[in-house]
Formats: sequence, C-alpha cells, structure tokens
Amino acid sequence: MNKKIKILVIGGTGFIGYHLSKKCIQIGWNVTSVSKSRPTKEKFIKGVKYKRADLRKYKNVKNINKNFDYVVNSSGYINNNINKKYNNDHFKILKNLVEHFKKSKIKRFLQIGTSAEYGGKYSPQVETAKCIPRSLYGKDKLNCTNYLIRAFGLFKFPSTIFRIYQAYGPMQDTNRLIPIVAKACLFNKRFDCSDGSQIRDFIYIDDVILSIIKALRSKNTNGQIFNIGSGKKVTIKFLINFIKNFYKKGFPIYGKIKLRKDESKVIYPNIKKSYKFFNFKPNTNLKVNLLKTLKFYKKKYRSY
Repeated sequence: MNKKIKILVIGGTGFIGYHLSKKCIQIGWNVTSVSKSRPTKEKFIKGVKYKRADLRKYKNVKNINKNFDYVVNSSGYINNNINKKYNNDHFKILKNLVEHFKKSKIKRFLQIGTSAEYGGKYSPQVETAKCIPRSLYGKDKLNCTNYLIRAFGLFKFPSTIFRIYQAYGPMQDTNRLIPIVAKACLFNKRFDCSDGSQIRDFIYIDDVILSIIKALRSKNTNGQIFNIGSGKKVTIKFLINFIKNFYKKGFPIYGKIKLRKDESKVIYPNIKKSYKFFNFKPNTNLKVNLLKTLKFYKKKYRSY
C-alpha cells in the first residue's frame, strides 16, 4: 500500500492556500493548514487539519510537526499602503520556517512569491532579470526569495520559488480587481477606474494550483525560480468591460484614478522555464475562466 503524501500549507485559509488544500484532498493527500485565522464556513474543507498560529514567533513554529513531504508557503498578500514594519512579516515567517525545516526530510519547500519582485520595468519578465522592486510588498517577497536561494546554496534546502502574476477565480479576496469590479457592476454602481490601458497577465486559480502540484512532484525544481502566468496579455479596460457586459450593469468611469508611483503600465512574464522544467501548460481561455468566476460572484452577492 502506497504511503499517503503529506503536505503542509502555510496560509491555507487564503485564496491560493484554500484552492491548493481543496485540490490536495481531492487527489488523496493528507493536508495540514496553518494560518493566523480560522477558515470561514465558506472556506472550510472536510479532511483538512486546521491549526491556528502566529508564525512570526519561532516558539509557535517549533510546535509544527516536521513529518511532511511538501511545505507550501502561501502566507497572505499584504496591501502596499501598510507600514514597513508589518510588511517585514513575510520574511520573519519564512526565516522561522526554514530554521524549523532545515534538518527535516521534506522533499520540497515551495514559496509563493510575486511578479512585484521584478519591479516591472521590462516585459516579458524572465527569471534571470535583475530585480528592483518598487513596492514594499515586492521588496519583502524578494528578501524571501534571496534567502531561500542562499539556503539552497549553503545547505541544499529544497526550495522552489514561484513568481505568480495576476491570479483570479472564485473565492478571491474581495479587495482584488475582479471581485471589486464584479461587485460594483452587480449593484449597478458608478465606479472610478484608471484609463484601463495597463497590460497584465491574468492566470486562473486552477492553473496556479496545477503548476504547484506539478512542481512539487518534479525532481528538478529545487533551487529554482519560476514565473507562473497564463502567457496571454490583456488590458485592464478589456477586463472591466467584459465584466460590465456580462452583468449588463455598472458604470465604470475611466481616467479618474492615476497610476501609483510604484505601478508599471506593462507587466507580463516569459513562462517558458516552467514548461521546460515541469511541463506546465496553462489553460489560456480567459473568457471561459472569467465566466466561471463571474457566475460565482453573481451567486455570492445574490442575497444582498
């Protein structure tokens, strides 16, 4: 009888962590989730072992079992507007996790990073590009990436880093672009937007999870950084108009919001490396996946 794979998901109640935990249960893995908050009723998954802990404190990390095959650190997104002290939390948590697991027998430690690590000056962005992050969030995540690369070099810590682009799908945090626009349109509101000319790469959550599973199962991803995107470029204006037209409601007012100083107009990745190393092929059907997402939000806000 084959031994069940054991995975620890840090941030298992967040957007990516929730979907990853759900998929791992479906394929028969043992899943433990550690987060700073308990799952909502909507995000509770039968079969997942939930633990609540503040991993900024090493004494709490020491209480985590080391008997896992894989660890995925998907600890949460931090808003760019918060203070610098709080933004350093990602790095504190990562250092504690590496210290705890460096003498364990884990096969893979997969860190969920961000495209914001690059700084967005040139696109398509490649993994070897020089990183000059323009946001506090990007700087903190880059510190994590550099620490993991050093750990791999010094003591072969089995680290893999994903730089994920604009992930979207059902259950996403409500402070992200697609949920914000969907809600405004469903309630038939006027809402301010930029001019919509920014170019981005949006990747559906199912593809993100597929890429994680493939990388965990691969034998050649340790010590590597990978861009994870759809490979398709889209303007923000196209996205907003698609949502508006689907719901047949809403009044976007373009040009009212200026680009942030730390925001680049064009951001999209080169994703050849993820295909080369672990045969990752994203589903590039943006319209189909957007429809799935918008139907979810229509149902979610129906009771309001």
